[in-house]
Amino acid sequence: MAKLLYIETSPRQARSHSTAVAETFLAAYQAAHPDDEVDRLDLWAENLPRFDGEMLNAKYSIMHGEQPSASERTAWAEVERIFARFNAADKYLFSVPMWNLGLPYVLKHYIDIITQPGLAWRFDPASSSYEGLVQGKVAVVFASGGMYHPGSGAEALDMQKPSFYNWLGFIGLTDVTTITVAGTLFGPEATAQARRDGEAQATQLGANF
Repeated sequence: MAKLLYIETSPRQARSHSTAVAETFLAAYQAAHPDDEVDRLDLWAENLPRFDGEMLNAKYSIMHGEQPSASERTAWAEVERIFARFNAADKYLFSVPMWNLGLPYVLKHYIDIITQPGLAWRFDPASSSYEGLVQGKVAVVFASGGMYHPGSGAEALDMQKPSFYNWLGFIGLTDVTTITVAGTLFGPEATAQARRDGEAQATQLGANF
């Protein structure tokens, strides 16, 4: 039995194109994998802590090979708790809308909490390189109002997909499949078609993920 973590990053609920397509994926996935566990993480319903103060001090103590203080260890335990839920998954599903050409701030907040030395990554002095410590399969549903694919003339404006792909690779998640729901500001017909195309891909991917 595998565990899939679904991370929802839009607050628009059923009005969100990324969420709707992700829900289609989940329905197909659960039908095909009835014994698997699905953990739903709605980042807008989470009370994510601020990453500052003793929590930040703990990170730098760890990075510099120092022993965190008692107060730093207490703050760091919250980071470890949040990361443990993330790292417990065998598979990941993200629904990611584009906000101002980039990622929703609540997703960036979550990334900043869990992307920590000794948890999500480590630095190898021998090779002077970073190593991701997280493993698993990933499905990502991206949604955007405009079109930013290569050849569109607007691809340089896309700070959503490149930054998210870079983060996934940095922490070790390299087996990534993408569904893109794009052009949702081009009128009702274009929006409906983008949703249909995305849901068709999600049904197929979910059943075989």
